[in-house]
Amino acid sequence: MAQIQYKDLLDAGVHFGHLTRKWDPRMAPYIFMEKNGIHIIDLNHSLENLAAAQAFVKSVVRSGRKIMFVATKKQAQEIVSEEAKRLKMPFVTERWLGGMLTNFSTIKKSLKKMTNIDKMLSDETTASNIAKREKLMLGREQAKLEKLLGGVADLSRLPAALFVVDIKREHLAIAEAKRLGIPVVAMCDTNSNPEIVDFAIPSNDDAYKSISLITLAIGKAIEEGILERKTDKESAALQEEEDAKRAVDTAREVVSRGDDEAAEGKRKRVKTAEVAEEAAPVVEAEATPEVEAAAPSEEPEA
Repeated sequence: MAQIQYKDLLDAGVHFGHLTRKWDPRMAPYIFMEKNGIHIIDLNHSLENLAAAQAFVKSVVRSGRKIMFVATKKQAQEIVSEEAKRLKMPFVTERWLGGMLTNFSTIKKSLKKMTNIDKMLSDETTASNIAKREKLMLGREQAKLEKLLGGVADLSRLPAALFVVDIKREHLAIAEAKRLGIPVVAMCDTNSNPEIVDFAIPSNDDAYKSISLITLAIGKAIEEGILERKTDKESAALQEEEDAKRAVDTAREVVSRGDDEAAEGKRKRVKTAEVAEEAAPVVEAEATPEVEAAAPSEEPEA
């Protein structure tokens, strides 16, 4: 697991909160002090909660499920989209469409439509038969769908968890996830309510450096989960191969034992037959003198 130190958090400005007049009282346990009218976040809680969040996302990814990244504020869009693309995870950085989770079947239809438009425009034969005006309209629609849904184009089912940068801004996404029972990992500033998410990471959700540090830490945990899943798969494949070899060896041993028993039975039958053949002349030899001795005693009676 990637180890982040206090110095890293301080250098990134993770400890800077909002103005004291904008705070949410439910963030009080995570606030260290107030300085110059600004709340200072307790980095002990930041480190502790970040470690718990990393362990959670790592376990989710190791089980083969997806984490959706959600960050629509400008300073977070670039870093979040790049990290999600690197990890091949779904992401939303433009605008959260209402019902993206709760009405996922409709979103899948839009994704299918986007795929069909891509195929039409990429096929030269089909594209040449489309009128110029219609092609222009399809291109605009394709660009719009790509902008809104490009990050979830490969999402075939609901994600197992969400990673959110600003829970006040992304309240719609969190509400949908909560309704469906999807866990949420989120960066929570001093103006946020940490009780609405499952894993709250007290941190500055406005500064680019702070967002980058926390996002990369979560990304590192996801990467480790992916590698461990790959290792588990390889181990399982080796175990299956070993079990198959052991089964084949057992079958051969059974067949070999059966052949040995059959050969032994055949040897015993041959031995019995040989003993019987050797005993037969002896019986005949013993019976002959009796017959010859009985013959002379019968002649005087005649």
